[in-house]
Amino acid sequence: MQKLTALTIPALLACSIFTSVGAGQTTAPTTMDGAPLIPRATFFGNPDRAGPQISPDGKHIAFLADSGGKLNVFVAPADKPDEARAVTNDTARGIRQYFWAYTSEHLIYLQDQGGNENWRVYSVNLGTGAVKDLTPFDGVRANIEGVSEKIPTEIIVGLNRRVPQLHDLYRVNISTGELTPVLENPGFVGFVTDDAYNVRFAMRFAEDGGMEVVRNTGDNASPDWKPFERIPMEDTNTTSPVGFDKTGNVLYMLDSRERNTAALFAVNLETGDRTLIAQDDRADVSGTMQHPTTKKIEAVASTYLKREWQFLDPAIRADFERLRAVETGEVSVISRTLDDATWIVQYMHDAGPARWYRFDRSSGKTTYLFSNRKSLEGLPLAPMHAVEIKSRDGLNLVSYLTLPVWATSDNGVKPVGGPLPMVLLVHGGPWARDNWGFNGVHQWLSNRGYAVLSVNFRGSTGLGKEFLNAGNREWAAKMHDDLLDAVNWAVESGIARRDKVAIMGGSYGGYATLVGVTFTPDVFACGVSIVGPSNIVTLLNTIPPYWAPMVQMFKDRVGDHTTEDGRAFLESRSPLNFVDRIRRPLLIGQGANDPRVKQSESDQIVQAMQKHNIPVTYVLFPDEGHGFARPENNMAFFAVTEAFLAGPLGGRFQPIGGDVEASTAQVPAGAEFVPGLSGGAAKPAGN
Repeated sequence: MQKLTALTIPALLACSIFTSVGAGQTTAPTTMDGAPLIPRATFFGNPDRAGPQISPDGKHIAFLADSGGKLNVFVAPADKPDEARAVTNDTARGIRQYFWAYTSEHLIYLQDQGGNENWRVYSVNLGTGAVKDLTPFDGVRANIEGVSEKIPTEIIVGLNRRVPQLHDLYRVNISTGELTPVLENPGFVGFVTDDAYNVRFAMRFAEDGGMEVVRNTGDNASPDWKPFERIPMEDTNTTSPVGFDKTGNVLYMLDSRERNTAALFAVNLETGDRTLIAQDDRADVSGTMQHPTTKKIEAVASTYLKREWQFLDPAIRADFERLRAVETGEVSVISRTLDDATWIVQYMHDAGPARWYRFDRSSGKTTYLFSNRKSLEGLPLAPMHAVEIKSRDGLNLVSYLTLPVWATSDNGVKPVGGPLPMVLLVHGGPWARDNWGFNGVHQWLSNRGYAVLSVNFRGSTGLGKEFLNAGNREWAAKMHDDLLDAVNWAVESGIARRDKVAIMGGSYGGYATLVGVTFTPDVFACGVSIVGPSNIVTLLNTIPPYWAPMVQMFKDRVGDHTTEDGRAFLESRSPLNFVDRIRRPLLIGQGANDPRVKQSESDQIVQAMQKHNIPVTYVLFPDEGHGFARPENNMAFFAVTEAFLAGPLGGRFQPIGGDVEASTAQVPAGAEFVPGLSGGAAKPAGN
């Protein structure tokens, strides 16, 4: 599936703390004592295999798998995945992003250093085994901007090498690494290129917060930018060009103007005619199936509670009917050969691992490949319930609830045996959303005895521009009210105990946690903040330089940190200024190399709490960035987290054991407040 996203708004505070993969399980136990305590490593260690992709010529399959404790890329004959061999040798962080080049003889992958998000692009020659650093520049971030089957030996990358704030475009030979300048960026935040690598459109923010889409009527050497579309501020996250058909004369465009949800349109660039392809009144169009060479749109996806497909091609509909007969779960086509004869198909489940098949379209035959975590198979895992919660002002909050398997009933979300302690798990972004499917954090926490609730509060994406814009300038205000309303719903529905609710999240979710323990200190029994900003002014003053062209968007959607009144407003929404209100336990996790939420955001609130003699536990990872990518570090923080939560919530936990010692974790403050963390397991900062 091709995911369609606007090119305009970064997930400022997006942080993945989830193991999102996706079947069978044993009969659910009826008591906590009858349920095994599933080891953390089952959820958070490296997957067995992940991210399979078929080569464009259909001869090979690639996937990520463990090699020496790190994820690396493996390649095998398409019909013999068990004969896979590692073709990369990353020994530091593991590889998380890769794809096939259209040569079918090269793989491309991205890697940063210590979580700094200065991505470098590498190519692997499968014939020789040689690995080539295509962007060998220190302090430079590379973005993949174009890949075309018509020019298989080159890709387009953006590099902020000339000016840190702007990405210029280059063609890169994937064998030699030769860089050829394509276009010097005069101030754009995004580009749309065609299959011949012509830069056809570009986007830039206007002073009023809207977006200007301009069309290049010249060529790459002598661009001539002409106005094409004007997008109002309220539509900038839900309206943008996304690609072309085979001819290059039809532009596909997401558009929410004069409507609420983003629909998919085809714009004839010669006549100006606009044709509606697909829409969903409840949710934005979020993805497509598009033929690999004709570029015809064959199916369109949108997600309200769960993902739904609209089929435009009867043949694709028939294929999906065959696939849905193979096994249950949400079906996605995640990789296709150029001739479209072979697909790699994923089945996502809420209570089991993701499972992948190879599908031969001509015969209709499916061949099982593997699941991503075999150790999950057969375990008593919990289903995820999709629910709608009403906010106090009438918004529908699409949310996801997981109960311990021993408390799950067959006919509702009210737990058997009465209300439970609960963890409110807040997503990052905030311009992102939670979805239905397997969630490692939900499963882990529910196995420890907690109800787990994730809420798409206002400002979340995918649910229409009205819901998104309802979150503008509402940090620590109505966005937080939505979380409180969800807690009240859970209490009033008999799901949660009012005195046993924790708040936890990463990035914006970390900020929401700090808001929870400062603005509403009596609501939550404790909080876990992962890379969460404590002061919005200092946060916006230290955004990465390449986000500078989008600063007006931050002013419109968060607040203006460049004026006296704006700073006063943002200070009033910053937890740092209210630390004296904290009266419940708080755990903070931070990566020292985080480019989005600097270490100073966590340092300053920890120091302020210490000044007020308020206990806090602080775990710092010197080799991590915005979230914890190295499995040993992820495992260490979750080990600390479950021991920490057990105190105020009363759930069970797997002892920390040697997990912290096996990581790079430093504990500058509060080791004594977590069972098993003091007495030698904690390393003070600097050691």
